[in-house]
Amino acid sequence: MSSRGRARSMTSSRWVKETSVQEQQAARFHWESDRRRLRAMVIALLGAGCLVGLVLGVVGLRVQQVRLSYRLDTLRTTRAELEEARGRLRVELTTLKSLARIETRARAELGMVAPGGDQVRLAREFVTGAPVGMAALARPSIVAERPAAAPGAR
Repeated sequence: MSSRGRARSMTSSRWVKETSVQEQQAARFHWESDRRRLRAMVIALLGAGCLVGLVLGVVGLRVQQVRLSYRLDTLRTTRAELEEARGRLRVELTTLKSLARIETRARAELGMVAPGGDQVRLAREFVTGAPVGMAALARPSIVAERPAAAPGAR
């Protein structure tokens, strides 16, 4: 081949190489979106998000259950302690209300004694046949005494 033919073939081959490099660069920067692939990726991300949300929800519920379980145990312990204290206080109250104990303390500490027969007076409300309640205090009652019998009269 002549030198001119060689030059042409080299030029044409260089042009082909340059064109192919330009096409490759153009192909690299050319972006064509595939809607099916994009849709599949969005669906996969949404599915993964839902799955993560469900797992976090289950874990959160389990943590809440454990927290409430500990609180319930604490409340049961407190309730048992309070019931025990209540029982002790009832026994103490019954002991303090005991009439024998009150009488013993009154005699020993305060020096009290049982009243004599002349020290006891009956209130009118508690005597049989007398008017009862506040009405007896508000209404004056006249009690007639029997005149003393004359000596010798029956």
